[in-house]
Amino acid sequence: MAPTPPDGDHWTVPDDGRAWDHATAETNGVTLHTVTAGPEDGDLVVLLHGFPEFWYAWHHQIEPLAEAGYRVVAPDLRGYNCSEKPEGVRAYDIDELVADVVGLIDGISRDTAHVVGHDWGGLLAWYVAARGDVVDRLAILNAPHPSAYERALRSSPTQVAKSWYVFFFQLPILPEAAFRARDFRVIEEMLTDTAVRADAFSETDIRYYKTALGRPGALTAAVNYYRAMARRSARRLLTRAGAPELPVERPTLLLWGEQDRALDVSLTEGLDRWVSDLRIERFPDASHWVQFDAPERVTDSLLAHLAGGERTQ
Repeated sequence: MAPTPPDGDHWTVPDDGRAWDHATAETNGVTLHTVTAGPEDGDLVVLLHGFPEFWYAWHHQIEPLAEAGYRVVAPDLRGYNCSEKPEGVRAYDIDELVADVVGLIDGISRDTAHVVGHDWGGLLAWYVAARGDVVDRLAILNAPHPSAYERALRSSPTQVAKSWYVFFFQLPILPEAAFRARDFRVIEEMLTDTAVRADAFSETDIRYYKTALGRPGALTAAVNYYRAMARRSARRLLTRAGAPELPVERPTLLLWGEQDRALDVSLTEGLDRWVSDLRIERFPDASHWVQFDAPERVTDSLLAHLAGGERTQ
């Protein structure tokens, strides 16, 4: 029996004939909605979206990866869109999120997977890869290594200024109210006003994003990611514990849109301290939404990296 969407009739994005399957996966005590594509015996690729996204963040990449022979799984992270939305900030601690991904991979009966993450999904992917036992090859899109980000918040006034929204998200109620105002107008502005390519996001894309974040409980869950991470940092400060080193020893590709208004390009520097096998590809004419500003180039780079090589220029 096919899984039923939470609203009874659709998974936010209508079925348009593409060979993508909607399913649910039980992992770490929560139920995640997933979109899957590609041969079941193909090497597993897990695509992790960011804020304020959902699985659809990867719609440019799913089909090409599947056609290349990969088994592609793009989940809605816990709290987002059609996935389960546990209550409380603690439910969105990074340890819980890591356990979700590890359990998802294990539930597909795989020992390892290639993991690709953007924004919050990228931050999560760094943590998952630091475990060292479930990630084969890692690809990150505009998401800083957590230790590099904490270092920047301590030493870079520029990055602190760009991270103003992280501090705003710590307030109760107000962030949710700001997002809901004028039919989630801020979501539209976040995407269209900061993307470099004028047509990076269509009106249909914007509607999908608003629908996903407008599901009951989804907005608070999304903001709780930031609240949980801030509380984790506060606990380390109170106990005088240093930032986690999080060494990553898997082959890693970092794709970075240099027109990112929230994350300074300096976050791509000095990463060899934590990442032993790293290649960085910069996109001067792309924003934080690099896979929308340069979808073909991002896809080509991912395919080359996952195959063990470099993108053909």
